[in-house]
Amino acid sequence: MNILGKNPSRNSQSQFVGLENYHNGQFRNPGDVQFSPADAKLGQLLRDYLRRPATVTPSRPIPSVTTDLRQLPAQASPTLVWFGHSSYLIKAQGLTVLVDPVFSGAASPVPYSVQAYAGANTYQVADLPPIDVLLITHDHYDHLDYATVRQLRDKVARVVVPLGVGSHFRHWGFEAARITELNWHDTTTLPGGAQLTATPAQHMSGRGVRARRTLWASYVLQLPGHRLFLGGDSGYGPHFRAIGAQYGPFDLAVLENGQYNELWHAVHTLPAETARAAQELGARLLLPVHWAKFTLGYHPWNEPIRLLLPAAAALGVPVTVPRIGEPYTLGEPVKQAAWWDFD
Repeated sequence: MNILGKNPSRNSQSQFVGLENYHNGQFRNPGDVQFSPADAKLGQLLRDYLRRPATVTPSRPIPSVTTDLRQLPAQASPTLVWFGHSSYLIKAQGLTVLVDPVFSGAASPVPYSVQAYAGANTYQVADLPPIDVLLITHDHYDHLDYATVRQLRDKVARVVVPLGVGSHFRHWGFEAARITELNWHDTTTLPGGAQLTATPAQHMSGRGVRARRTLWASYVLQLPGHRLFLGGDSGYGPHFRAIGAQYGPFDLAVLENGQYNELWHAVHTLPAETARAAQELGARLLLPVHWAKFTLGYHPWNEPIRLLLPAAAALGVPVTVPRIGEPYTLGEPVKQAAWWDFD
């Protein structure tokens, strides 16, 4: 099936041999932290699933803002537009970057199993401006969506992905010349002279039964006058402090905050850890993502933001929480109108 993509060939895999984060045919986490879905005990998973509250999904449509994405004003500071979960657009001084877009309304290869909340899927590929860089953090279905990528093929000038993820794009008809694959700490230059560096994350990858054949990553986006950290999915670990020390401080950190569970704690932060990670990165501002569109965990849909805000305040980390589709430009007052305050 096309939706599965295609893992790197044996020839491609041979190029990974000898890398510090690759061993025995699989990529490894910092500190060799290990996790696979099989590590979560089936009995506990079933118990948590059966005990999940009705509020894992919202009782009414998610509020959103209609923005003409083709007419975003040119600002000296970067402007971000969040589309729910981990999809967002960055416009910065003539550069347009699209991160982990999922516009198909689903986040699973199984039909109708993980559907977008009402109101959270108001934007489609047709609404997007031309994209200079499509940036993917890893190849899980809630971050790399085949239906969306297929529609983007003629709208994207360049694709930047972690090692191995380019195999999916080549399988889906993207020319190799448009694809850049990065290992952790590799840097590439974007249009206008911006620098993009892949950095570690504590997670995993895979679209089929063969896991960790592709790499997962966070990114440092160095723009003229601004530095952003784009976190992707990650469990909490010492890599956040190390990235902050090597590449920070950051004007903004976009960090996952949602779809967590103690059973898969190794690969997803809890809200208090998200706040701590932002502090250790040296982030002057936090924008939390990975929530408000899909139910992949068993917590109330808005619990992530309700727990994050006091945790971040206790650490002195400002947080901005725009509505889906609501532009936020760095330097503006933070957005914290409690649009999520309903079950």
